Amino acid sequence: MNIRKVGIICRKDSPAALAMSRELLSWLGERSIAAEVDTIVDGMDLLIILGGDGTLLHVAEQASRLEVPVVGVNLGDLGFLTEVAVSERYEVLEGILAGEMVIEERLMLKARIRRANETSGWRHALNDVVVSKGSADQLVQLSTWADQKYITTYRADGLIFSTPTGSTAYNLSAGGPIVNPALQSILVTPICPFMLESRPVLLPAAVCLTTRLAEQGNEVKVIVDGQPAWEMSPGETLEVVASERPLRLICSPQKDYFEILRNKLNWGGRAGEARKHPL
Repeated sequence: MNIRKVGIICRKDSPAALAMSRELLSWLGERSIAAEVDTIVDGMDLLIILGGDGTLLHVAEQASRLEVPVVGVNLGDLGFLTEVAVSERYEVLEGILAGEMVIEERLMLKARIRRANETSGWRHALNDVVVSKGSADQLVQLSTWADQKYITTYRADGLIFSTPTGSTAYNLSAGGPIVNPALQSILVTPICPFMLESRPVLLPAAVCLTTRLAEQGNEVKVIVDGQPAWEMSPGETLEVVASERPLRLICSPQKDYFEILRNKLNWGGRAGEARKHPL
């Protein structure tokens, strides 16, 4: 991979990210690589994210549309997506320039609202599309279909449509399963369902999911990767499908998926437990 132009995206209002971006500009310049800060344009060969997962989510739609590979340096907390530690940043970047990298294509979702007289534009999500109730004292009833086949009417605080990448985000907090990002699938997870039998469902990525309010609801919102997108009223339909363009996420070849889960979720084993495969 010939890297000649790089974008550096900084966590908003972060002096540490800004200072690091200046260091990177100098480091890249010494290698005859052009770079711009907080800019994404066609023709870039790489995006370097300086922040947490929220910073990466903010640019995921543009990066996927332009097919620019993304690597994240974690200045946040958990950092499932921005997995490179600050102390590793130059080592990892040297490896990227040398072609020693793994690019994973992460499924993204796109969503839109269909109303009686109009259809909204698509909004894209790397993690999830969430239907959330407005009032604290009400449940919402969401009739939901997969490819026009009726699934059920969820009575819950809301509904999460999640990618495998987003399975460790809100989906996990709502009791949904962790799904390996190599799987091409969409999760449907109710939030605090009224009936305990309402369980998460894992569906093929090729399905078209639709949901609509089965009765009046107050201030029901659709939230796309943490950003409010629309308010939803009875008679309106939310449509969620897989995006045609995945996010190209650069992952460290030295770290496997389960190592990241163990570190980020504090999974542990018994003291002295062997980690080497027995065969």
